Amino acid sequence: MSLGNSELILNPDGSIYHLNLLPEDIATTIITVGDPDRVSSVSKYFDSIEVKKQKREFRTHTGHLKGKRITVLSTGIGTDNIDIVLNELDALANIDLETRKVKSNKIQLSFIRIGTSGSIQPNIPVDSFLMSASAIGLDGLLHFYESGQCTNDDLEKKFDEFLGWSSHKIHPYAVDCDKTLGDVFTSNRIRFGITCTNSGFYGPQGRSLRLSPKIVDFNERLAAFTYQNQRITNLEMETAGIYGLAKMHGHRAVSLNAILANRATGEFSKAGGKTVDDLIKYTLERLVSSDLIS
Repeated sequence: MSLGNSELILNPDGSIYHLNLLPEDIATTIITVGDPDRVSSVSKYFDSIEVKKQKREFRTHTGHLKGKRITVLSTGIGTDNIDIVLNELDALANIDLETRKVKSNKIQLSFIRIGTSGSIQPNIPVDSFLMSASAIGLDGLLHFYESGQCTNDDLEKKFDEFLGWSSHKIHPYAVDCDKTLGDVFTSNRIRFGITCTNSGFYGPQGRSLRLSPKIVDFNERLAAFTYQNQRITNLEMETAGIYGLAKMHGHRAVSLNAILANRATGEFSKAGGKTVDDLIKYTLERLVSSDLIS
């Protein structure tokens, strides 16, 4: 069955609507960053760049590094944008845009998020690297999909029982990273933890400027939760959505976080630019040395 014009929306040149990309514009290995300006911070290390496109906040560079073809794309902030990016990238890989039919032979994509984040545990220092072994979404994105096959139901249940925040209309979902892809980036430089993905930066992360948050001990409650000897380590705004949509589509995803703030100690990095650049270089070095990435 062909997908209708209002479901699969294309631009006049045949590119996918929001990302402004054609299927040949993307590699099967895709690095996502939030900030459009960070795309060039990654692609400057490529040996060559063959694609440069942008529409709205979605900037894309595709190039080669040591024989590996890699795409880096900016998502903007939040899982609402992740919903657009992940669905449209999958469409580029697995839907024939001319016939508007889903392909019978699916292509698996590998998503690596390079993001910034704030720790809520005092023993996780600023300027460290952290991999999200699991992510808990407080944003609600996956509740709009039949997502049961991809979620970590036990983590979700225990987290929900511990917090008891259903009275606040907070209904979490939990998804694990792809372990095979995660192994590519595992070393003694990487810490591991459970990441909370929030629907905003201020109240949804327990910050207060002029508005009072409804849950006054928000971060303290999150920090006290443990699951299989792991704690909630950091807060950000994309990872759970990436993990959930990637897994539902049959793709792989891992999220790498540069810890720029420690909410428990009140510290903020004085060398955030260098920390992010170091994480970019680390990510690229691990990618090009891996047999998993073509």
